[in-house]
Amino acid sequence: MLFPSPLARGRLLRRYKRFLADVLLESEPWAGRTVTAHCPNPGAMLGLTESNAEVWLSRSDDPKRSLPWTWELIQVGEHPTAGLVGINAARPNRIAEEAIAAAAVPELAGYDRIRREVRYGERSRVDLVLERGEERCFVEIKNVHLMREPGVAEFPDSVTARGARHLRELAAVAADGVRAVVLFVAQREDARRFAVAGDIDPTFHAAAQAARAAGVEMLCYGCALSPQQIVLDRAMPVAV
Repeated sequence: MLFPSPLARGRLLRRYKRFLADVLLESEPWAGRTVTAHCPNPGAMLGLTESNAEVWLSRSDDPKRSLPWTWELIQVGEHPTAGLVGINAARPNRIAEEAIAAAAVPELAGYDRIRREVRYGERSRVDLVLERGEERCFVEIKNVHLMREPGVAEFPDSVTARGARHLRELAAVAADGVRAVVLFVAQREDARRFAVAGDIDPTFHAAAQAARAAGVEMLCYGCALSPQQIVLDRAMPVAV
């Protein structure tokens, strides 16, 4: 997934009210300007809100937007790219869809058509439905950015009743004989394996275990990140 325009570098001053962040811009022609950016992430963002951290923002020219700036990346390591983390929870759907369409996710290769946001269950929309003839594969995509132990990406970083509901509804899909997959997209350069954070949300953990037992497949892919693009680049072991 290419960013539509170059990102602007800055320093995080604070994140507040969940969806707002104040940033001191360093890139020209905005250097020295403090802006309020949209923080497109409803989670706790543990370890990703340190003051003075290097961050990257995208900018929209849409005059209807009250906040033209959007927080995209944060640097959490010492090296220029090895510690990049994507915090925009809206990006993984596109990242995953592009990778699937390019056959970069072998487990999900071979389908002829991809449909987005398909209604299913009681009141949900599944992120993607892959189709090949009469075959269907329901794919729910989850954004991952939490890391408390070096190398181990985790989800969720806060209680998610919606996420648990998705797992229960995917389990029902699998019970009907339709392929169902949860694809965790770890927007971290430093992630090497994945685990469900059961201590943060025991209900989600229990739903994940029940879903896997019902036949729901669970995959996790890490990303390569830069201020120019984010792409899936490696499969990682999953512990539920």
